Amino acid sequence: MYLSQFLVLSAVLFSIGVYGVLARRNGVLVLMSIELILNAVNINLVAFGAFHGNIAGEVFALFVIAVAAAEVGVGLAIVLLIYRNRRSVDLDQVDTMRG
Repeated sequence: MYLSQFLVLSAVLFSIGVYGVLARRNGVLVLMSIELILNAVNINLVAFGAFHGNIAGEVFALFVIAVAAAEVGVGLAIVLLIYRNRRSVDLDQVDTMRG
């Protein structure tokens, strides 16, 4: 397989993720979109690592997976607290943090 195929796949996933973050109002869907962005980064890291024949890409991908797992844990806890307080996960209704 060619490197360009992985780059196109990664670009498509990244674009879908950015669209999801910008267009969605649901907190859970925003978190899922961020996961798409991080997975696009992982595809790039692994593809370039395999293309250049070193293992650094895979190692960085493992770090990104660990950061993504922590991000999901914290993000879901925040969404759960928003739901408990507001009975909705609509991020437009969360304005208590505004100054």
